[in-house]
Amino acid sequence: CPIQHSSPPLPSSKLSGCPIDHSLVTLNPLNQMPSLPQTPLDNSVQLQTERTLSSIPRPVEPGKKETWEYPSPQQFYNALVRKGWETPVEHVETMVEIHNFLNERAWGEVLKWEKRKVTDRKYMMTVRPGDDEPHLARFKGRPGEMSPKARFWMFAGWLLPSRFNTEPPFDRHDWIIRRPRTGEEVRYVIDYYSAPPTPDGEPVFALDVRPALDSAQSIRERASVGMKEVWEGVRQRAWGRSSTADAGR
Repeated sequence: CPIQHSSPPLPSSKLSGCPIDHSLVTLNPLNQMPSLPQTPLDNSVQLQTERTLSSIPRPVEPGKKETWEYPSPQQFYNALVRKGWETPVEHVETMVEIHNFLNERAWGEVLKWEKRKVTDRKYMMTVRPGDDEPHLARFKGRPGEMSPKARFWMFAGWLLPSRFNTEPPFDRHDWIIRRPRTGEEVRYVIDYYSAPPTPDGEPVFALDVRPALDSAQSIRERASVGMKEVWEGVRQRAWGRSSTADAGR
């Protein structure tokens, strides 16, 4: 889905991984986000310090509901400076918007998977009455580690470059989703891909979000969804051929 921004599109080199250090060790216990200063590190660049609330629920005390906060443009830029990434200041706010948009979209994909569980009778039999919806318990950025699925698609692209993508994901996150209804935690793997820009030069991204193959349950879920997608594709192609044949009569 292309992102509509008035700012110039970012160079592809600036999308090589998330600049925010998502290591679990550096999380601020007060806001569950990395501790990043709101003051310029180089005493020359002053950006906005306002942080945006996401729609992604985070762990809080029972009876309370809060969502994760995104880093401010100043915090984002400071993270880039710490990592030694040269970034034009005028692009920082656009990068923050993209960072936030991709996380919101990733959460939407997670919810699609979680909603499938509601149709599972065995799962619903374990649900505790009055429990809340799933939330993001913790997460970790792993831009330097390619997931097994990403490696598979890279190999497929090497074999058939005209049919499969040959570019690796520019980032990877592992999200731990807690299901309060059952008390279990499920790891999700998210691969972030860049796609060719639109004719207007707007950047395009693709996300591959799925439960990690950490349990027999996750394997069954992945297999079930995969079979449904294959069947849906076959049915659509058959429907298309049928419609073409009817139009030619």
